[in-house]
Amino acid sequence: MDKQEIINKLKSSLELDDIHVMTDDGSHFQVIAVGELFADLSRVKKQQAIYGPLAEFINDNRIHALSIKTYTPTEWQRERKLMGL
Repeated sequence: MDKQEIINKLKSSLELDDIHVMTDDGSHFQVIAVGELFADLSRVKKQQAIYGPLAEFINDNRIHALSIKTYTPTEWQRERKLMGL
């Protein structure tokens, strides 16, 4: 699966400021999603917000494994500095 499909699906489904998708093999993905919508959500609800739009890709096994990190814009600014980006 192409990571751009995941980006497009999440952008069309959620109000995100930034999104990064990485993969080494086309079936195991890491998603970093940035948006204010994550500010008041529990960790589980943040994960569900990402899993929901991608359910069809997970169900038909186009996505075999998914790692998710979510940040508010403020958290992402701080995290990027820590990562040296």
